[in-house]
Amino acid sequence: MSPPVAPAGWSRWLVPPAALSVHLSIGQAYAWSVFKPPLESALGLSGTESALPFQLAIVMLGLSAAFGGTLVERNGPRWAMTVALVCFSSGFLISALGAATEQYWLIVLGYGFVGGIGLGIGYISPVSTLIKWFPDRPGMATGIAIMGFGGGALIASPWSTQMLQSFGSDSSGIAVAFLVHGLTYAVFMSLGVLLVRVPRTDRPVQGAPSTLQGPQVSAGSALRTPQFWCLWVVLCMNVTAGIGILEKAAPMITDFFANTSTPVSVSAAAGFVALLSAANMAGRIGWSSTSDLIGRKNIYRVYLGVGALMYALIALFGDSSKPLFVLCAMVILSFYGGGFATVPAYLKDLFGTYQVGAIHGRLLTAWSTAGVLGPLIVNWIADHQKADGKSGASLYSLSFMIMIGLLVIGFVANEFVRPVHARHHVPAPREEALDAERQQPESA
Repeated sequence: MSPPVAPAGWSRWLVPPAALSVHLSIGQAYAWSVFKPPLESALGLSGTESALPFQLAIVMLGLSAAFGGTLVERNGPRWAMTVALVCFSSGFLISALGAATEQYWLIVLGYGFVGGIGLGIGYISPVSTLIKWFPDRPGMATGIAIMGFGGGALIASPWSTQMLQSFGSDSSGIAVAFLVHGLTYAVFMSLGVLLVRVPRTDRPVQGAPSTLQGPQVSAGSALRTPQFWCLWVVLCMNVTAGIGILEKAAPMITDFFANTSTPVSVSAAAGFVALLSAANMAGRIGWSSTSDLIGRKNIYRVYLGVGALMYALIALFGDSSKPLFVLCAMVILSFYGGGFATVPAYLKDLFGTYQVGAIHGRLLTAWSTAGVLGPLIVNWIADHQKADGKSGASLYSLSFMIMIGLLVIGFVANEFVRPVHARHHVPAPREEALDAERQQPESA
């Protein structure tokens, strides 16, 4: 399958909306915590068990991105967005069947496995294309699109909450909510499939640098560089710290202030999830655009160093001040989102655009690891602390201390990132491919 090439005069600003239609949809994953309490009540699950579909979805996101990255580069963004649409929507439909029949393994299979494949392919589908369309502002370009993934829960969280109130929070109500999600997202993601195009040449903007400027490294060679693995650690630690809060956001804030004079209601907890989504989304465009000005390495110093400070403030003073807890959590989630949006541009700086989509896909295995590690640390420790008779903020104190340690490890790994040695560079990459692109017809 040949990717659709933009006709002469095609505006590059049509590509970010195409990417957003996919990323806003698959960003629903960040609203999973809204479904956790109803599932636990309807199916008799523990907090750790109810996190399993989300954890598996993140694992499959990383694995499908890693193994599918080369296919996305070869077949183009339209093919990738179509695969993402089919898998993500089908995952919800399978989950709806599982909820209706009270077969939890079907929810794990649908949302976690099938839907997770859609997450991975959909996530990387526009990244390489955006970098090629915006060689002058790669951080901003990827930030705009990946902002949608962070902002998906801003829509999905109140929407899901309202559906559960309307349809009921029992198994049948959850099933209907899953069904509506699957059908609606299929329609919305189809907009991206129809709109996306790839640029005709390596210099789509007059006066901007060529997308082939600077060092170019193949995906296979990138895996043999220390830079790739340093970035893997950086991303894994940053994601673990953010996802630990995000996956358990609604029950976490409820637990934190349960023993105070101002407990948090269910609707307020859902509002907290929406606030975190807003911070996640704002961080993706704000911090990634900032990285175009101050550099990728410096912005990751902020993510990891200041993030550790925010966790320390929550651990020490979070239960004494609700505004402090919310503010620190929002800053952490803005860094979490910013880290995702900045990493494609960091990869482009180090490895070039030659196979940046495939390299990005392989790097997202760090997200798979973090998707298991973050929720496991927070849920497992909270479950055991609760079994020991503890409650409130003490359920999470040890988890937060671990997160601080992980962020410090990521900070150190970032300091070891250096330019890639010339022996890994590919000379004059993709010239034949570029010649073929130039010979494409004027419309697609």
